[in-house]
Amino acid sequence: MNLHKNARLTPIRREELAMDVVSGRLTPSAAARAYGVCCKTVLRWVARYRRLGLGGMTDKSSRPDRLHQPTDPEAVARILALRSERLTRKHIARLTGVSPATVSRVLKRAGLSRLRDLDPPEPVRRYEHDAPGDVIHLDIKKLGRFERPGHRVTGDRTGQSTPRGPVKKGYGWEYVHVCVDDHSRLAYTDIFANEQAISAVAHLKASVAWYKTLGVSVTRVMTDNGSCYISRDFAAACRQLGLRHIRTKPYTPKTNGKAERFIQTAIREWAYARTYQTSDHRADHLKGWTHMYNWHRRHGGIKDQTPFSRLGIAEDNLLRLHN
Repeated sequence: MNLHKNARLTPIRREELAMDVVSGRLTPSAAARAYGVCCKTVLRWVARYRRLGLGGMTDKSSRPDRLHQPTDPEAVARILALRSERLTRKHIARLTGVSPATVSRVLKRAGLSRLRDLDPPEPVRRYEHDAPGDVIHLDIKKLGRFERPGHRVTGDRTGQSTPRGPVKKGYGWEYVHVCVDDHSRLAYTDIFANEQAISAVAHLKASVAWYKTLGVSVTRVMTDNGSCYISRDFAAACRQLGLRHIRTKPYTPKTNGKAERFIQTAIREWAYARTYQTSDHRADHLKGWTHMYNWHRRHGGIKDQTPFSRLGIAEDNLLRLHN
């Protein structure tokens, strides 16, 4: 309810006015003088109080209970059908013979005022497996190599167009392979010169071995449909390690969202967080940053806990592992 600045009566003042009249403390005319309103206003609020009680002291909608000339139901149905064809309000009004204002009211009541309302986004469905190792998420982030700080730091784009491809022998690329445990968010990272199957397999085996040192047995691995993950070598590695391989549906990065989210965090807090003189200098800091992420960084998605705290390891063992 929006009261204008000169309003004499608020819901509480209306209640006081009605109580004064109903209890007999004031007559309607005396109440009108005391509250600075006319006698007709007093009688209206007293009648509403007697009929509806305290709930009747708030403002009611000015819309009539019954419209004199409501829009024909067939016209409403046709308006909604045309809207489903993604037509604009004016186009619909011209085809149906009603005013654009009527079309707007019909669409507003139906929740279709915006075209994007025709295709509402799928609700977010969050999931988390019960124990560490139930599923690990793998993904790869491609980063450009460099031999001096780039324009993100210096603001100077001179010489920044140096080719990176192997044909022109530019600086090239490096690939950060990431692994994130679904339950604890424990992360293991490696940097390889490519994103081929040989690197993906090496990273998978190293990740499983690292989790094993923490007492975590990995049973399933989730990846996207990248060429290295659908290769025969990767499938053979999964069989060798006794892992069930789960692939995400095409164009659904949210399924593998924990790895995607880790990459975003790494980009902001490691890759572009400070000035590195070379890409090798940046790579040297990855291990330290990942250690901080696992041991000291608290995560909102796991109730402000650190990933290692979700392993349930005794304090003595935690001190042994903290290196």
